[in-house]
Amino acid sequence: MAMYRKLGKKSDQRKALLRNQVTQLLYHGKIRTTEARAKEVRKIAEKLITMAVKEKDNFDEVEVTAKVARKDKDGKREKHVVDGKKVTLYDEVKKTVKKDQPSRLHARREMLKVLYPVVEVPTEAAGKKKAIKKVDLADKLFAEYGVKYAGRNGGYTRIVKIGQRKGDGAMEVVLELV
Repeated sequence: MAMYRKLGKKSDQRKALLRNQVTQLLYHGKIRTTEARAKEVRKIAEKLITMAVKEKDNFDEVEVTAKVARKDKDGKREKHVVDGKKVTLYDEVKKTVKKDQPSRLHARREMLKVLYPVVEVPTEAAGKKKAIKKVDLADKLFAEYGVKYAGRNGGYTRIVKIGQRKGDGAMEVVLELV
């Protein structure tokens, strides 16, 4: 007996499918899929959320100084001429940054092995490169789901059966975060 469902796919296709569905589940909060796929996605998603719950507060806040380009009233960088060359002026700014401790860093890297990068494009700014925003799902796991499910021991997802699919009769379900 197999330890997992093969879903009628080769291993590389199966892994890509499951990674995609786990990413979409954690990004949107629920997905619609077949029952067999949902059960496999549930296994992976619950492990990721468990890691996030365990490591949610395992970081240090460190104050760092960073160089930031000085800007004029139009938002462009200020430049001065030095020895015949234009040089950008920089200001030093102190920032507070979260620095992961080793176990949280390991958990973050394990999550990133599974999750695909997510890019958010607002509908009103479609086609503009500056409007694209990258979403850090690992950070979302720690910040939102780690805090939300802190008092729970597993059981972070729910499978609700919808009915049979019209085309092939496969049982369709909604997999959602509780």
